[in-house]
Amino acid sequence: MTNNTKQTSPKVAHLAAVKLHDPKASAIAKELAGSALAQSHSPKQTGARMEHKASEVLHSPKYSRETKTLAASVLAQSTKDRKPK
Repeated sequence: MTNNTKQTSPKVAHLAAVKLHDPKASAIAKELAGSALAQSHSPKQTGARMEHKASEVLHSPKYSRETKTLAASVLAQSTKDRKPK
C-alpha cells in the first residue's frame, strides 16, 4: 500500500482540539477531531472505517462547516490505493 505523507495542518489541529473540548459538539465531530489530531505530526493514515464516516459527513447537508473541514482533512490523509467497497 502506498503511504500518504500528508499531515493535519496546525489550523485544523487547533479546530480539532477545540471540538474535542466542546461539550456541545456532536459525537461524529469529536470522532473526526480525534482522528485529525492523531494524524498531526504523525505518519498515521486514516483507516477504512473513518474514511467511510468522513465521506458520509461530506455528502450530508446536516453537518456544520467545521465538521466538514475535519472530515475533509481526515479524507485527505487516507490511503490512496484503497479499493472502494
